Amino acid sequence: MSLQVRAVADNDGLMWESFINAHQDASFFHRWGWREVIARAFGHDTHYQVAERDGQLIGVLPLVRVRSRLFGDALVSMPFGVYGGPLAIDEPTRAALQRAACDLADELGVDALELRHLHAHNPDWPTKQLYYTFRKDISDDHEANLTAIPRKQRAMVRKGIKAELQGVQDDGVDAFFAVYAESVRNLGTPVFPRRYFRLLREVFGDACDVLRIQHQGEDIAAVMSFWFRDQVLPFYGGSRPAARALAGNDFMYWELMRRAADRGARIFDFGRSKAGTGAFSFKKNWGFEPEQLHYEYHLVRAETMPEVNPNNPKYRLFIDAWKRLPLPLANLIGPRLSPYLG
Repeated sequence: MSLQVRAVADNDGLMWESFINAHQDASFFHRWGWREVIARAFGHDTHYQVAERDGQLIGVLPLVRVRSRLFGDALVSMPFGVYGGPLAIDEPTRAALQRAACDLADELGVDALELRHLHAHNPDWPTKQLYYTFRKDISDDHEANLTAIPRKQRAMVRKGIKAELQGVQDDGVDAFFAVYAESVRNLGTPVFPRRYFRLLREVFGDACDVLRIQHQGEDIAAVMSFWFRDQVLPFYGGSRPAARALAGNDFMYWELMRRAADRGARIFDFGRSKAGTGAFSFKKNWGFEPEQLHYEYHLVRAETMPEVNPNNPKYRLFIDAWKRLPLPLANLIGPRLSPYLG
């Protein structure tokens, strides 16, 4: 039989998960569970695709349509994630999935198709050279991991230890959300709905957890992490102003690294940051080397690549105003905007 690409059925989940678990280039953001999380949390239309030959699954492509009057209309793999794009057993299959995605984008009449790759696949497509990812091998030896952190940043970790900061594993999301919502408001970013984080925990179970950092019983920082194979991905992190003087952020990531090593993780994925930002510098100072991400675009109605990110000058006034909002108001309005900022 010839290669066929089709839309997924609801009962394809086990087959999909089995395929990505065996694929060397798969990421947490390729997991089947995102289809449910995104649909239930944000109401976005999902358009997951599979490639088959002789009844065997040989490729997958998660796609989500994110559209709003304010921020445009895009078909993305994967929104709310760092990585995405087709996964396939060979290049012809990957190309077939990509062609199907382009055809779907044209049929839907979106502004653009966005594929979030770790490696470049389409040199003739417009590509956003903005984001970098930070990944590093870790050991099962805590002292070796600590020594691998550059001296100045290692001193900050020791400062947090000396301040007797404590890490607390949390089965819920409410305490995490309180810290995270305050942190992103202070950065001028709308917070995601609380139900989104609850769904992440519900759908992914032990592959999604929360670590809170406390000083004298008070939360000063928190992070929600994803676990995939031998990788840990601290993904949604935030801190309160009190954390700065106590090196709370440095201690939090060290505590997560320590716990991850004990759990058997061997890759610490610090996620993406934009070049020239404080987060980018922070991760480099931890001894992580930036690796450019290749976000590639097939333009449909748009004439240029979408620029829905804080670096776009037209959002500067909005960001500055958002930082001054009272936290309860930011938490009320933010979940109405954030689903379109993935």
